[in-house]
Amino acid sequence: MVELLIITALVVWSAIFVFKKVFPKTAYKVFMVLSQACRAKGWTRLANWLQPAMLSGCGGCGCSSSESEAPKKTEVQAVKWK
Repeated sequence: MVELLIITALVVWSAIFVFKKVFPKTAYKVFMVLSQACRAKGWTRLANWLQPAMLSGCGGCGCSSSESEAPKKTEVQAVKWK
């Protein structure tokens, strides 16, 4: 029974993750509607958790404002042997 719950949780989490990556605009709208419905029922904590991050930057492609830029790579320096 415990295995079934763990597998179900992993499948649901994976499906949500893929949904957010493949359909970012639709996922934003769905989570916003869910957040507003929860807020209307008085479930503010769940509404805050479900509320999506605001889109910014590149015109609504789905990347959120909380994502930081890729870290800069350091130059590889040659080792000098004496």
